[in-house]
Formats: sequence, structure tokens, C-alpha cells
Amino acid sequence: MKKYVVGVVGASGAVGEEIFKVLEEKKFPVAKVVPLASERSVGKEIEFNAQTYKIAKTTHNVFADEGIEIAFFSAGGSVSAEFAPSAAKAGAVVIDNTSHFRMDNDVPLVVPEVNAEDIALWRKKGIIANPNCSTIQMVHVLAPLHKEFGIKRVDVSTYQAASGAGKSGMEELVMQMQAFFAFKLDEAETRVFPHRLALNVIPHIDIFMPNDYTKEEMKMVNETNKIMHSNFAVSATCVRVPVLRSHSESISICFEREVNAQEVRKILSQSPSVVLCDKPQEKMYPMPIMVSETDQTYVGRVREDNFDKHILHLWCVADQIRVGAATNAVRIAQKWAEMQ
Repeated sequence: MKKYVVGVVGASGAVGEEIFKVLEEKKFPVAKVVPLASERSVGKEIEFNAQTYKIAKTTHNVFADEGIEIAFFSAGGSVSAEFAPSAAKAGAVVIDNTSHFRMDNDVPLVVPEVNAEDIALWRKKGIIANPNCSTIQMVHVLAPLHKEFGIKRVDVSTYQAASGAGKSGMEELVMQMQAFFAFKLDEAETRVFPHRLALNVIPHIDIFMPNDYTKEEMKMVNETNKIMHSNFAVSATCVRVPVLRSHSESISICFEREVNAQEVRKILSQSPSVVLCDKPQEKMYPMPIMVSETDQTYVGRVREDNFDKHILHLWCVADQIRVGAATNAVRIAQKWAEMQ
């Protein structure tokens, strides 16, 4: 089996660190890893497969100089915009975790369980985009149901963890909770989020657009249909909640034909990367505390609408650092390698 030289841009960030962990867990065929980041992280060390590597500076030449064949980007859209074309020009396949290339018509937007065939389009620009974290877990659920029942409309409300804002988001929530227990919550700093997150929920993620939806909400609208090659209506309300890790979603789906909850449970229980956890009478349903650091989307609270047999409601939870970023990116790399 061929082994690859793998570069990770944003190696010191939460997603970058998780990519190394997933590569190791999945036993991805790595010949060498090249951790890359901005100048302030140069010299820091990461461990991979019991070896220590020093982080180098991301430059336009480093991809060719190091012979990088697969380049994971997780350092922000501006970094991807500047350096991803250089990586692709040097011959690497770029797997980009940022939003920069997602809606580019020449860049495939991939969730391997849903549209692995789109990976073949990577040669247009040498780039494959990794979707938004909330979108990934949602299409894990929607894709098999759309195939069976035909979706007309989706309404989703997200309950997104602090880690969706990176390490700094988690640190801010922890510091605010520490301030609460010290009876100093009013003095706690709020820099990452628009309001204090501790003991609060914030119906605002990313910037507001002219249509009064946030950018995060419109990502879910636009990316879902690109991934699924569909054109059904999607409406999203994205909310930040005081949870450290793993996003939750309440999803209402209107189908073209009448739907049966028991049939839906059977379909989801057999769907890739989906785990059915749906025994509400036994208090069994997905929660962030049970799914963190796993690689599946957990689904529960599956139920038919009380008034319309074409509508189904369900609840899903997934670790957005893994399922919504690192694991999906590595799964893309695995499928890409299989196609070579």
C-alpha cells in the first residue's frame, strides 16, 4: 500500500490536533507528516505515531519542498485562500476544512457517506472542501431518508458547543464558569462570543446577512443541497449553548409521501456513520456527554408529527471536531487514496 506525505496547516489548532489523532487511529498510510502553522506556532511540537515533529511555518514553497501529497487545511479561510492554491500547484490534493472554497462550482463539497463520487472532481482545482460541521451531521441523517421518502423541506435548530469557535471558545466558557463558582461571573471577560455564554444561550453564530439569517445558518441551507445534489427548502436557526464539545440538532423534515417512524428507525439504523439511540421511555437519547470523541452521528427522539403524516421530527448529536471536521476530512482522504 502506498504511503503518503501528509501536511496539516493549522497543526496547533483544535481541528489540526484532532486530524493527527484520527490519522493515527484510522491507521492512514502515512510516510511522513509535516505540521504547519503561522509563525507564532513555529517550533512547537506535535506527536504522531510515537514520533515527535516540530511545527514549521506555512509558506508557498513548503508544499513542494517537503513533497506533500495530501494537505489538510484547518487554519481559517484567509489562510486557505492564500496557500491552498500553492499546495495544489505543488501537486498535493488539498482537503480544506474552512468555508472558503465550499460553494466554488469547481470544488467538490464532500461527505463520503453521501457523495463520495464527487471526490473525482478534485482535479479541477486540486481542492476538496470539507462542509460545515453542522451540515455534515445533518446530511448523514437526511441522505438515506431523502432516498427513501423524498424530502420537500427541512427546518433545523442547532445547539452548538463552544468548541465550534475553536480552543478560544472552550477556554472562554471554562473561565466564565470558574468565575461563576467564584461569585465573580459579572466580571468574566467576553471576547469570543457576542454575549456571555456561561449559563446562557446565544441565537447568533457568525455574522448576520441581509436576509436576517446568519452566515452559519445560510451555510447549512446552501451546503446541504450542494452535497446532496438536491433542491429542497432548508431553514436553519443556529444557537450557541454552554456545552464544551459536540453539536446537537432538532430537525423537522417534510417528505413527499407519508412517513412511518418505525421505518425511519430501521433505515437510520442501517445507514453509514449513523447510530440509532432511540428508547425515550428508558431515557435513552443522544446527548453531547455520550457522543464526544466518537466518529458517528447519533439519532434519537424519532417521531411522526401529530398533525401531518408527511412530517417527521428527530434529534441528532455528533462531535463536531471529529464528525464535523477531522474525521470527515480523513474519510475524504481515505476515499481519495482508494481512487488513485
